[in-house]
Amino acid sequence: MPSAISSYDLLPSDAHNGVDDSNNDSNSVKSNAQRTGRFANFLAQLSSLYHSNVGLLLIVTSQAFLALVNVAVKKLNTIDPPVPTFELIFIRMAITYLFSVIYMKYSGVESPFLGPKGVRFLLMFRGFSGFFGVFGIYFSLKYLTLSDATVLTFLSPLCTAVAGALFLREAVGRKEIFAGLFSLIGVICIARPTSLFGHHIPTNITTFSNGTSNGLHVTLAPTATPTQRLIAVGVSLLGVLGSAGAYTSIRAIGKRAHALHSMVAFSGYSVIVSAIGLAITHTPIVVPTSPVWLLLLLEIGVFGFCAQIFLTLGLQRETASRGTLAIYTLIVFTSLLDRIFFHSVPSLLSVLGTLIIVGSALWVVVTKNDQNQSAQPNKEVDSGLSEGESGEEEILLKNLEEARGEGASNSDPEDDEVIEVIENETGKSRLED
Repeated sequence: MPSAISSYDLLPSDAHNGVDDSNNDSNSVKSNAQRTGRFANFLAQLSSLYHSNVGLLLIVTSQAFLALVNVAVKKLNTIDPPVPTFELIFIRMAITYLFSVIYMKYSGVESPFLGPKGVRFLLMFRGFSGFFGVFGIYFSLKYLTLSDATVLTFLSPLCTAVAGALFLREAVGRKEIFAGLFSLIGVICIARPTSLFGHHIPTNITTFSNGTSNGLHVTLAPTATPTQRLIAVGVSLLGVLGSAGAYTSIRAIGKRAHALHSMVAFSGYSVIVSAIGLAITHTPIVVPTSPVWLLLLLEIGVFGFCAQIFLTLGLQRETASRGTLAIYTLIVFTSLLDRIFFHSVPSLLSVLGTLIIVGSALWVVVTKNDQNQSAQPNKEVDSGLSEGESGEEEILLKNLEEARGEGASNSDPEDDEVIEVIENETGKSRLED
């Protein structure tokens, strides 16, 4: 009987297996859905982590580019004949100036060459002082290792705090003063003057093999004499003062100028001063004779521009304390690259000096009461490099209102006048809209 036979088509075991297969399929679908959900959650957390730290990552990237620039400068100092410091600055800043002006013209930023009226003197001062900041580290790389020359630049924030107190009436605490004085011990450890350490001083030795490499005549790098180290540290400290002047002028300018106005002033006036330096010192210009040599020169210009761009974008998105902490990753990159490219082993005194300077600076940053702990990226600030001066009035108005709200004792009559003008202008524009 067909009906009877059909009732036995599925044996009990077969029916049981059929139920198991459906359950397995259901469990498999559930497990896949759970895995997909966990992966999506992980991606969401990763995206959130990235967006909340994008400014930090940009600053770290800028420090990596800056470390590569310093490596190229150090390499060019070992070539026979070595490229003069003035020529290195001229080439790097000429490329930066060209790229910056082209971008500003393309973006429609007004007054790309001189900057807005009212801050042109500050922009000029920023350019001149910034030149000495670059000259200090480029010159010191002749006689100091990459790590030693880099760590001395970390004195700039401490000097900037003092300059801000003197010229901008900013508050400076005892810990900044103490950290600055304590950092001088680190400077002494790196400089190692013979009057304190004698003539038998442990040195950081960078060695190269005799002969040629890629068509470049490479000379043996002799151990720098105590006098040369002392001169290099002195010039580096001059560069620290130049950087402090540049940072102070940038703080004084605030949002009254486009971010690239500062870069144009920095690169433009550096080109002028370096050209004057070449003429006054009658320094012969060294012409590249090798593709590798030319590549190193281009690296200085292009990577230097990239470092400035990433640093500007990062500082726009981060608080001052977190941004400063990210800047100190430069010593990590330089120490690593110093070991890879120059096989340099730091002496105990150099390590001690580095720890003192970096530790003092980090102590000031970590213990500083930052009123803007949660800096949020905003379209107005982000548009600073992409939309010219769009939204800058709103940004300036907000910043000046916050500064005015800190207390009447810290208020500036000029700021109040600017606020009133901007309020009137923005009010008119809103009514027109």
